[in-house]
Amino acid sequence: MVFLDVHCHLTYEPLISKIDEVIQRAKRNNVKIIITNGTNPKENRIAIELSKKYPEVKYALGYYPTHIQEITEEELDKEIKFIRTQKPIAIGEVGLDYKFTSEEHPENPNEQEIIRIKEKQKKGFQKFIDLAKELNIPIIVHSRKAELDVIEMLEKSNHKKIVMHCFSGRKHLVQRVLDNGWYVSIPVTVIKLQQFQEMVQKAKLSQLLTETDAPWLGPEPGTTNEPSNVILTIKKIAELKGFNEKEIEDQIYFNYMRLFQ
Repeated sequence: MVFLDVHCHLTYEPLISKIDEVIQRAKRNNVKIIITNGTNPKENRIAIELSKKYPEVKYALGYYPTHIQEITEEELDKEIKFIRTQKPIAIGEVGLDYKFTSEEHPENPNEQEIIRIKEKQKKGFQKFIDLAKELNIPIIVHSRKAELDVIEMLEKSNHKKIVMHCFSGRKHLVQRVLDNGWYVSIPVTVIKLQQFQEMVQKAKLSQLLTETDAPWLGPEPGTTNEPSNVILTIKKIAELKGFNEKEIEDQIYFNYMRLFQ
């Protein structure tokens, strides 16, 4: 049995301070592949160190979009130069995040500032798309409230190795992602959220991967998530697709091998 988590953040609290326990629980649950995603220079380097200590841990390296808007282009280029030399299994977590434009954001910037931030995020995201193509590795994509812009940029790139992490776009955008033949990584919250259940039902089995986004998106409100919980996702996908759990497990492992190896 081999379960896998293609998107989590082992470098963040409360996981990193009890990392031995987290990895041991994952191993007991046969989660043997864990891709921890970097979000900034510090987290990228911790991710690399974790991979040296734990054979189960692989690292994706990137720069979270809301962090990109806070740094200079020179700082971003320096980190991209570093990532290029590290042979990551994927580029991630990268993408666009327009949450700052939404009503729940406490201090909405003015229209000019919104345009500036979006353009800075896009410029950074494009650099990571280009890097993934250059290295011929997957790109793990964040797209909160920016789904259309993300899709259009990825389509223009013609990069084929794309994982849409926790994709929450409208139904026609979900279909566009699937029609492009990209992969969707399904979080543990599929056990309760209809949008992810519908995505599973629409997607081909060959497009599905499993993730946790740990320590966030736990199976119950207020709980800390961790890689061992992907077994819950497998159970739900099997139920939704009408297959047994072993068949789903084997197919997702095959999808991972085809994309990441």
